[in-house]
Amino acid sequence: MSNNVLIVGTLDTKGPEFAYLRDRLEELGLHTIVADVGILEEPLEITPDIDHAEVARYGGTTIEALQTAGSRGKAVDGMREAVKQLTLSLYRDGKIDAAVSMGGAEGAVMGAAALMQLPVGMPKVIISPIASGKHYFDPLVGTSDMMVVHSVVDILGLNPIACTVFDNVAAALKGMVEHGREQLPDPADQYVAVTMLGNTTKAVMALKDRLAEDGYEAVIFHSNGVGGPAMEELAEAGQFVGVIDYTTNEVNDPLVGGIHDGGPDRLRRIGALGLPQVVVPGCIDFSVFHAGAIPPPLRDRPVYDHNPEYTLVRTSPDEMLELADIFAERLGAAQGPIRVAVPTEGLSIPNEPDGVFWNPESDAAFLERLKDKLRADIPITTHPKHVNDPAFGEEVAELFIELVRKEEVTS
Repeated sequence: MSNNVLIVGTLDTKGPEFAYLRDRLEELGLHTIVADVGILEEPLEITPDIDHAEVARYGGTTIEALQTAGSRGKAVDGMREAVKQLTLSLYRDGKIDAAVSMGGAEGAVMGAAALMQLPVGMPKVIISPIASGKHYFDPLVGTSDMMVVHSVVDILGLNPIACTVFDNVAAALKGMVEHGREQLPDPADQYVAVTMLGNTTKAVMALKDRLAEDGYEAVIFHSNGVGGPAMEELAEAGQFVGVIDYTTNEVNDPLVGGIHDGGPDRLRRIGALGLPQVVVPGCIDFSVFHAGAIPPPLRDRPVYDHNPEYTLVRTSPDEMLELADIFAERLGAAQGPIRVAVPTEGLSIPNEPDGVFWNPESDAAFLERLKDKLRADIPITTHPKHVNDPAFGEEVAELFIELVRKEEVTS
């Protein structure tokens, strides 16, 4: 192993800090490749291995064009795309084994975008003062296995606090490169992706055990706006024999601005792959908001305090019908075997008799609309159980096993 670490940095403002990190990595026996993504000026007190002009060319542009882009945002966006392509090229050519970047806002976001191009399992570290507080973590992490380190101080100066953080990051990279798993193992036929939240944990635990009885290993994803898309990306990478999309609330949150937003392609990508899938409308009866941050138009709805940080808000009857249309349209485009399983005794923990989300008429309307709109050859089974009932989890697992067996017979 060459143990090459890519260092991505805005060297026109943070050259001494990147030089310090580079030297610590080199002292630990790692080789470094320093790429400059600074746009306006020349590097400070450091000579990059890949200068900013060369980085820009990977994005099909020039450093002069970026410097005269007309706004800081346009320039940063152009350099971000360029360094993403550079990182992909270095990875595909087998020239890097890990990557690290640091910065305030723009620098951290540019570096993170580059590191997100690397596969799960390849060490990647971002250092930033925005890695704390009320900042969104999506620009720093995306769906990757990024290690995010709060710098405590801003990235300007080699003071004892900053140097302690940099030294520890260098040591962490040394350990990950030499003792970590280089990449994901080759996918095996037994891995099945499953989505879950706390509202469906008991059922998914039973589902997992039932799959194991037939030789399948469940890989569980937290359906929090990131887990679903991450599952779909790994499915596209060939990691799974099939999917049980048990907890599909990430389709609901975009309708009302909830934080568990799976994006516009949620429920589309697995079908496009042709993978066997069983889909459950688990937890579509609520959206998720930070505690105390429910939008005014939703404040008259039933709410459930899930924990001190998050509040669940009941989906309206009209939105349940809209969700049925979305499910029908997206699942109807599936190119592989698919089944839909609907529990009729509640779609979440507070959705049960005497629970604050109990509205059987609204949930039944979703089911009837879905039956009416869904492609005729996609089976919908109903189950007189609660979504978090372990017995229902077992039944869903059995549906998946039957689906795969049927596919094996007919293929």
